[in-house]
Amino acid sequence: MCQLFAGQARSNYESQTRSLRLNGQSTSIRLENTFWRTLDEIADSEKLSTPQFISKLHSEVMSLHGEATNFSSLLRCTCLVHAERNKQTQTPDWQREIAQAEAI
Repeated sequence: MCQLFAGQARSNYESQTRSLRLNGQSTSIRLENTFWRTLDEIADSEKLSTPQFISKLHSEVMSLHGEATNFSSLLRCTCLVHAERNKQTQTPDWQREIAQAEAI
C-alpha cells in the first residue's frame, strides 16, 4: 500500500514559494506543488486568478474569525475539501446512497 504513496512523483511534494498580495499586504506562501495545482484549479473554477482567490479566502476568514492563524494549513485543508466535494459529485447516486446507509 505504501508504494502507492511513496512511489508518487517527487514534483508532487516539492515545495514552491509564491509571493502575492493579501488585501494589500505583500507576503509569501510556501506549499507543495500538488496544493498549488489544486488552488489554481479552484481559482480557475471561480473565474479568479490564484492570488485573487487566496486573497478573497483570507478576507472571508478574517471576517468570520477575526484572524487567519496558520493560513498555509487552511489552504491545504481547502484543497482537501475541494477534492472531497469533487469526489462526492462524481460518485453515482446509488454509490452515495450505499455509503450513507453504511455510515448509519
